Amino acid sequence: MPSDIKGLVDVDGEWHRGAVRGPVTLPGKTIGILGGGQLGRMFAIAARRMGYRVHALDPAPDCPTGQVADVEWSAAYDDIGTAVKFAAAVDVVTFEFENIPYETLQAVAEIVPVFPAPLVLDTTRHRLREKTFLSTHGYPVAPFRPVASVDELRAAVAVLGLPCILKTATFGYDGKGQTRINSLDDVDDAWHRLGQPLGVLEGFVAFSCELSVIVARGRNGAISTFDVAENVHEHHILDLTVVPARVPEATKKNAIDVAKSVAKGLDLIGVLAVELFLVDDGTPAGKLVVNELAPRPHNSGHFSIDACATSQFEQQLRAVCGLPLGDVTLFRPVAMANLLGEHWHSADVGGEPRFDQALAISGVKLHLYGKTEPRPGRKMGHLTATADDVETARALVLQARDALTPTDRRRRD
Repeated sequence: MPSDIKGLVDVDGEWHRGAVRGPVTLPGKTIGILGGGQLGRMFAIAARRMGYRVHALDPAPDCPTGQVADVEWSAAYDDIGTAVKFAAAVDVVTFEFENIPYETLQAVAEIVPVFPAPLVLDTTRHRLREKTFLSTHGYPVAPFRPVASVDELRAAVAVLGLPCILKTATFGYDGKGQTRINSLDDVDDAWHRLGQPLGVLEGFVAFSCELSVIVARGRNGAISTFDVAENVHEHHILDLTVVPARVPEATKKNAIDVAKSVAKGLDLIGVLAVELFLVDDGTPAGKLVVNELAPRPHNSGHFSIDACATSQFEQQLRAVCGLPLGDVTLFRPVAMANLLGEHWHSADVGGEPRFDQALAISGVKLHLYGKTEPRPGRKMGHLTATADDVETARALVLQARDALTPTDRRRRD
């Protein structure tokens, strides 16, 4: 198919015609995905349902994505030689994991299109580069300072005040790589625990609510956003999401406007999660502060599989392949609850989660990720529940998760 196909593009609420970048990757072609976790697994399921073949590259064999892909490549992310062979076997590449070396992405991009672009990933996976991008483009962020020594950390604490949060510049997710500093006595220990030569100190944000927006931008510039999600975290890991968020409509509009603007500013092609803090500043809509960006599907967007016309994973597929973006209408209010390793049996207690009990509850859906070893804090799956209103959906999904508690406490042989 020629590369100059025209399509209608929504730009700031007005429809224009825009060209698709590069040839459209039609069903029947092969998609490569870097990363083998649950996000890649759900992406691969969406891709195969639409008739694409899928190759997955991940260091671990029998990874969640590899279990449903057509071809599984097992290699370290810095194995550029294997990555190049992987790229030569597919028609377009995307990713589900941020910590892929930039050099690997660049090598792949020389052979096959990569979406989002390597520069987008390189910006968003590095906290200092991400914060700098956001602040220089006028987006509201928590005050921050780069720190490269304990002395710089002390100076930054003096400027930002207490409490504050010290984060690693890289390799941070699900609460990993961050420490709260409550007093000057915590500074030395916080720097020691950082374990990296560069950190980012952030001022503490007293937020009333955590929100997120999943925004997609196609290869022709079209933009679409899912309903705003309201999130609850436990121990820095997402625990519960309800959609639509229980905030004023003006707040939702502001959140969507920010997400669209960030996607355009990054020149994103693909899917981006924009995490936001809502701060009570005395105004009806409140103040939004951008917390983090993730240029891929996101845990808080899993609700879309069961509650929307198009899931975030199909939307990612459509975006990177140059297809029209899908309808993201929310059919019914929905709640999603994460299932961590704690919901499985421990080393000294028998029994398995009672999935039958959870699924006996009307409106509940189960998604497991194919991980064989349940560990504390490890995301093993999630539950969703739909209902006529958010409060009922929330109650149902929590009831279903509570029903997973093992009833057989006997030690198994």
